[in-house]
Amino acid sequence: MEDDYNFGFSDDPKFSVERYEEMIRNKDQYFFDSQAFEGIIDFYIEKNDPIKALQVVDYAVSQHPFIAIFFIKQAQLFTLISQTDRALNALNKAQALEASEVDIYLIRAGILSMLERYDEAMDELNTALSLSENAVDVHMQIAMMLQSKGDFEGAIEHLKFCLEDNMEDQDALYELAFCYDVLDRHEESIEFYIQYIDSDPYSYAAWYNLGNAYHKLELYEKAIDAYDYAILIKENFASAYFNKGNALVNIDKYEEAIKIYKETFEFEPPSADTYCAIGECFEKLEQMEEARSYYKKAVKLDRNLSDAWFGIGVTLDFEERFFESLHYYKKALDLDDQNPDYWFAIADARYKLKQMEEAEDAYQQVVDLNPIDIEAWLDYSSIIYEQDRLSDAIGVISEAIKHNPDAAELYYRMVAYLFASGQYNEALNFLDIALNIDTEKRHILFEYLPQLQDNKLIVDIIKKYTT
Repeated sequence: MEDDYNFGFSDDPKFSVERYEEMIRNKDQYFFDSQAFEGIIDFYIEKNDPIKALQVVDYAVSQHPFIAIFFIKQAQLFTLISQTDRALNALNKAQALEASEVDIYLIRAGILSMLERYDEAMDELNTALSLSENAVDVHMQIAMMLQSKGDFEGAIEHLKFCLEDNMEDQDALYELAFCYDVLDRHEESIEFYIQYIDSDPYSYAAWYNLGNAYHKLELYEKAIDAYDYAILIKENFASAYFNKGNALVNIDKYEEAIKIYKETFEFEPPSADTYCAIGECFEKLEQMEEARSYYKKAVKLDRNLSDAWFGIGVTLDFEERFFESLHYYKKALDLDDQNPDYWFAIADARYKLKQMEEAEDAYQQVVDLNPIDIEAWLDYSSIIYEQDRLSDAIGVISEAIKHNPDAAELYYRMVAYLFASGQYNEALNFLDIALNIDTEKRHILFEYLPQLQDNKLIVDIIKKYTT
């Protein structure tokens, strides 16, 4: 039977695939040469069907048991379906047949790296490096392995090697940007990208990464210039438009940002994040109906985008529709209950609705999640003070000061509460501390208790610090 059905390599891989599938339907046994088998395996890999590809590998190995490439492909496929032991066994067979094949060591290194056996992975990569005619691919994999290990410093060195060999290696550029970002070495990354651009001024990826580095350092004007160069080189670079929009937001140019965000729609379908960003711009411009419409567009695309639900709540809160805003704040909180901003908004809405107990509980959540939020501590203590629970209000501020010992606002508020409770000597002690920290904020005391402006003792103490 095999003699009647002997299929060699065809320029059209579909021919081999059709004959293979015919063989399976007929429950027959045809013979294919090695190249034909490779084409069939690759066809199923491209169709994202590793199980069928593995079945083809079994046929290939049965007909060509001494060709290493089939064991290599088998290892790759076993890795895809998380059967690492079988993958490593297949690589051992491949190595026995063709020990100089670089892919054996690269694939084994990848598996060992996934298993967090990094030293063994590095040994494999060093072997690959000694055998490879294209060291760049190996250095790239070493960089990725080192990132998995958490050695971003080491990864940078290998990524730079890749770029020295090929300045147009976009993957290496983006990975390098990621490493610098993780290490917070933005100044160094800026220096590197400027040097890189001097050698290759038309690298849109380098300009883009330079913009991102400036952005991280809050040098927004420079970031915008860099994004503009990236866009000039690659007109359809949607990510550069989006990040330019973010930079414009940071310098309060909301109308320009909206225009830039909308330009991304020319090059890619609208995303929930972009709609949400546009909504925030309209919110900052106090155009709440327009903001709300974009936030709603965002949640239609992604119902798990908590910031968009929150944004809808903010627009309603602005319109004093507090009960409605609370509904949307809760939807945001359901998606991210560890976000102190959401809890703060809920606390404020509860307070405005005269739901004091619920407001207190929400403020407690805020300060538990973000104990350095001075405004939250002040508001929390204030609603307790309004209920004539002076001792509790003093207790809240005492706790706040433990977390924020240099916050003058807290000491001035403590002075007000202590005076209100008749603890004058203690109040004056706290006044001294507050004035020592920041005399400019003394107005906070009088804003809260204006009658203290007529207190001669307090006025005299303040004069000591201001004259």
